[in-house]
Amino acid sequence: MKLWGQNKISWLLTVTCLLVLCGLGALAQTQPPPPPAATAAAPPPPSTDSPLDLKPAAAPSSDDLAKGDPGGTKTGTANDVIVSDTKKGMTLADVINQAGQNRIAINFTWTLVTGFLVMFMQAGFAIVETGLCRAKNANHTMMMNFMVYGFGLFAFWVCGFAIQMGGGAPYTTLGGASSLNAEHVITFLGKPWGLFGTHGFFLSGITYDVGVMVLFLFQMVFMDTALTIVTGSCAERWKYVAFAVSSVFMGAITYPLFANWAWGGGWLSQLGANFNLGHGYCDFAGSGVVHAVGGITALALSMIIGPRLGKYTREGKPNAIPGHDIVIVLTGCFILAFGRFGFNPGSTLGASGNGALRIGSIAVNTMLAGCTGSFGAILYMWIRYGKPDASMSGNGLLAGLVAITAPSGFVSTVGSAIIGIIAGVLVCVSVEFVDRVLKIDDPVGAISVHGTNGLWGVISVGLFADGKSNYGGSWNGVTGNVTGLFYGDASQLVAQFMGVATLIGFVFTAMFVINLAIDAVVGQRVSAKAELEGLDLPEMGQLGYPEFELKTETAAAR
Repeated sequence: MKLWGQNKISWLLTVTCLLVLCGLGALAQTQPPPPPAATAAAPPPPSTDSPLDLKPAAAPSSDDLAKGDPGGTKTGTANDVIVSDTKKGMTLADVINQAGQNRIAINFTWTLVTGFLVMFMQAGFAIVETGLCRAKNANHTMMMNFMVYGFGLFAFWVCGFAIQMGGGAPYTTLGGASSLNAEHVITFLGKPWGLFGTHGFFLSGITYDVGVMVLFLFQMVFMDTALTIVTGSCAERWKYVAFAVSSVFMGAITYPLFANWAWGGGWLSQLGANFNLGHGYCDFAGSGVVHAVGGITALALSMIIGPRLGKYTREGKPNAIPGHDIVIVLTGCFILAFGRFGFNPGSTLGASGNGALRIGSIAVNTMLAGCTGSFGAILYMWIRYGKPDASMSGNGLLAGLVAITAPSGFVSTVGSAIIGIIAGVLVCVSVEFVDRVLKIDDPVGAISVHGTNGLWGVISVGLFADGKSNYGGSWNGVTGNVTGLFYGDASQLVAQFMGVATLIGFVFTAMFVINLAIDAVVGQRVSAKAELEGLDLPEMGQLGYPEFELKTETAAAR
C-alpha cells in the first residue's frame, strides 16, 4: 500500500498509456487502407477471355477408360468443361458458362421428371374411378381416363398452352422462355388486366424453344389432371362422344383461361401489384387452377346429365351403389399420392437457385396433409357410422393432397397438418351434402374431393401462409413473401376469395353453358337401355371383364 501511495501517479500514467496504445492499434485495424497515390493507375479487371492458369488432371487414356471407373474419379473434372476456343484453352468465360448451363440443366431435368410423375397420376385416377364404378362399366370408365390424355394434349398443343402461358415470360428457372411474351391486356379502372396469351400456338415459330417445351410438358399434365376429374363424376352414364367434345373444349379454352389469370401473368395474379391485395391470387400448384376447375366442371356436368338410374327412390332417398373393387381404389390412391411429389415440389419449376431448395419443405408438407386428411376422414366415418370406411379413407387422403396443393409452397408443417385434417372431415360432409341435399349423383366423390377441397386449399393460403418462403424475394411481382391472415396480412385472404368467386362464377357458368350446347347437339347421356346393360358393350363394343356373367337390372327405380 505504501508503494502504491508513493507511485500511484506513475501507475496511472502507465495504464493510461497502455490503454491509448491498445485503442490506437484497434482503430488502425478498422480503418480502410489509404487511397493509392494519384499517379498510381488502378489494375485492370481480369478478362474473362484470358486463358486460365489451370493444370487440370490429364484426361484418362483409352486404356484407363477400358478398365472402368469404380471410384468415379476419371470423369467430372476440369477436362469436362466445354472450351469455346481450343487454341486459347479454358477461360473464365468457359467456366462461368458451364456453371450457368448446369443450373438450367438441373432445372430442366427436375421439371421434366416431376412432370413425368404427374403424368403417371393418370393411371391412379383411372383405377380409382374404375374401382368405384360397377364392373359392367369398367371398360368405358377406363377408356375415358385413357383418352382424356390424348384429347386434352391435342387441344392444349393447338391453342390451350398459348392462351395459358403465352404472355407470362420470363420463366427464369428455365432460362427465360422469353418468346412467351405476348399477353392480351385491356385497361380497366386505370390498371392493366391480362386476359390471355397469344404466343405458342402449335409450339411453332419463335416458341420452338427448349425452355418452352419443358414448360409445355409440365403444364400439359396439370391440365390433363383437371380434365380427368370430370370423368369420375359423370361415370356410368356419360356418352363417349360427348365426353370427347367436352374434354377438347375444356383443354383448349376454359382451363387455359383461368390458368392464365392465375399463372400466366393474368389479372388475378396482378391483384397485389395493381390493388395492393397481398401478392395477388396465389395458388402454388393448383388447388384452384387444377382441382377446383375440374371439380366445378364436374358439378356443372353432373347437374346436366342427372343421376344414374336407381340412385334415388321416388321419394328422393339416395341408394348406395357400391363400386366393384376397393383393392384397386386404394391402390390408385397410393399412385396419386406418389405422383403428388411431382405435382407440388415440381411447381418450383427448378431445383437450383431462386429459392427452389424449398422443394424439401413442399414435399414434407404434401406428405403431412395427405396423412392428416385420411385421419380426418376415417375418424369422421368411424364416429358417425361406427366403422371406418375404406373408400372415404381414400378420399380423405386425396382431399388432404388437393387442399395442400395451393398452400404447399407457403406454409409450415403445422399449417399443412391442420389444412389436411380439415380437408379430411370436409370431404365427408361435402359428399353427404351433395348426395342427400343437392341430390347430385357423383359416383366417386369428385365434386367434394376436388371442388370443395380445391376451394378450401385456395382459402387456406390466405390464412396459413407464414411469410417464410422466399422465391427470389417476390411473388407475382410483389416484393416480400406471401403472408396470410394468421401471420399479419388480411389482404391476402381477400385476393384468395376473389379467386374463389372467379372459379365459381366464371368456370361453373362457362362449362354449364358449353355442355348444355353439347347436349343439344350430340346428347350428353346414354340411353336407359345402355345404362342398365352397362356401357362397355353399347359404347365400347367390348366388356371390361368378359368372363363375368352380367345380368340386366330389372328395376331402375322404386
